[in-house]
Amino acid sequence: MPPTEDRFEPLVRRTIAVILLGGIMGILDGSMVVAAADTLAERFDSSLAVIGWASTGYLLALTVAVPVTAWAVDRVGGRRLWLFGLVLFLIGSVASGLAWDVGPLIAFRVVQGAGAGILDPLMLTLLIRTAGPGRSGRVVGLMGAVGSAGPVVGPIVGGLIVQSLDWRWMFFVNVPIVIAAFLLARKVLPVDRPAADAPRTRLDVVGVALIGPGVAASVLALSQAAEHGGLTTPYVIGPLAVGLALLGVYVAHALRRRRTPPLIDLRMFAHRGFPVGVLVLAFNGVATYGALFALPLFYQQAGGEGPFAAGLLLAPLGVGAVISMPLAGRLSDRLGSRTLAVAGATLTVLSALAFTFVDGSTGRILPVAASLTFGLGLGCTSAPTMGAVFKVLPPERVAQGSSLLYMLNQLGASFGITLMALLVQSAADPVTGFHHVSWALVFAAAAMLAATARVPGRDRTPSPVLEGASL
Repeated sequence: MPPTEDRFEPLVRRTIAVILLGGIMGILDGSMVVAAADTLAERFDSSLAVIGWASTGYLLALTVAVPVTAWAVDRVGGRRLWLFGLVLFLIGSVASGLAWDVGPLIAFRVVQGAGAGILDPLMLTLLIRTAGPGRSGRVVGLMGAVGSAGPVVGPIVGGLIVQSLDWRWMFFVNVPIVIAAFLLARKVLPVDRPAADAPRTRLDVVGVALIGPGVAASVLALSQAAEHGGLTTPYVIGPLAVGLALLGVYVAHALRRRRTPPLIDLRMFAHRGFPVGVLVLAFNGVATYGALFALPLFYQQAGGEGPFAAGLLLAPLGVGAVISMPLAGRLSDRLGSRTLAVAGATLTVLSALAFTFVDGSTGRILPVAASLTFGLGLGCTSAPTMGAVFKVLPPERVAQGSSLLYMLNQLGASFGITLMALLVQSAADPVTGFHHVSWALVFAAAAMLAATARVPGRDRTPSPVLEGASL
């Protein structure tokens, strides 16, 4: 039974508070490690391209775990799965803090990313199910505001830790927070065991085996391009061919009729507005994490700033997203998603263009202002787009739809980090590298802008679940 109006608001707010206490740690860890790339490269005597895999491996594991989560949530229950995700994230955090070399660090970050891959999509799935499709924009906006605190707090905390303490505390700081999140979740989240008559669908093991290596090999190709200085070497062409072949086989596998449902049902792309939402959020991931990776490096390498100061200078990007996501999400339920998404993407393009005028002698006002408007644009694009997608998906597709959106957004983030590492490492100097990154951000934002023109407009159908309730 849906919550009544007088109980709906406290129920949603309590759920947001408890779930995001655990979910925010995955977002923080992603941005903390990205901001510390230069420090980790020096400590491990490694290249930026290799260190980038500490973030890329995390995001790839997250990407593969997301669709498995969509299958598991109805089979084992959201509460059980959430608690398991917290435990897995905790194990990965402790192991990453104990890493003795860059190889083990990347491996343990994969474990941590698998835990985040359970928590991230499950967070959205549980909130959407609680609020109903008619309030999806508001829920996405509220959740996004808290989630966007990662780019604000993560680089600052990460910079402060690597400047004042040992880098290992970037991971050890998770331990008390995750333990608290686990205990509170056991107390607050309702037990939601699957019904006895619920369909017992099998996991698409073949799909997992194809998607995981396919995505990893494709991203590995870009990383090898950074290591070997080109896109035409066998080290690049080989992994790319393998990755594309595996993903192509998965497409054929998913479209074939059989008893076991595919891990990712590609027929979701037949729903109006869903393919556009996927494109928008994928390019949003490229732009977000590309900027998160490149800006701290620029401030440290070209501007001479320390890690903590670089984190503070990066914070306006996250502040912009925190401001715009809840506002845009709420307005999208009233005014429609397309207008807000187009406006946000346009602002993102203009902000990325401003980065191309920045060099070592520019000062800090222009890059900081551009970072703020860049974050405003990204938040104003993503929240309405996600809200529009959940309005067009039928309720039974929400779990898999949210998982697929998360997966492709994080895949875009993986490509974004790897591509930016390639551009920075192959440049003659830090300023040239940053200019190359800035133009890459312009192209990613322009592609996002082109896709937002097809985002569904205003939905005039009232919410059948929670009409009259407020967030």
